[in-house]
Amino acid sequence: MPTILIADDEPHIVELVRVTLEDERVRVVEALDGAAALARAEMLRPELILLDVHLPDVSGLEVCARLRRTAALAAAKIVMLTAAAQEDDVARGLAAGADHYLTKPFSPVRLLALVDALLPRAGTWQPE
Repeated sequence: MPTILIADDEPHIVELVRVTLEDERVRVVEALDGAAALARAEMLRPELILLDVHLPDVSGLEVCARLRRTAALAAAKIVMLTAAAQEDDVARGLAAGADHYLTKPFSPVRLLALVDALLPRAGTWQPE
């Protein structure tokens, strides 16, 4: 079962991601700050990590860069999921090592499509 880590300090975003993605085929875990995101990523080794840029302690960009330097997490897909939507914000996210950049507000359908593209074995679109 694929694990997806959502790191965001906005509880409604965490809940939207959970409701959109989690079922018996996909597990969603959360972190409310950068330090927790790093610890959970190292412990759980998720296949996909959704990171807000503006986390309360360690920025999502720094978390992304640290994750990319961690050999055990090299295969994880990282998506910056953030309201920081300027062209230079996107460039910084990709430079930090993100595989994709999705801006808030986002469509749950778009999130599902992105997860399907990044984690085809999660089967989020397939009927049971």
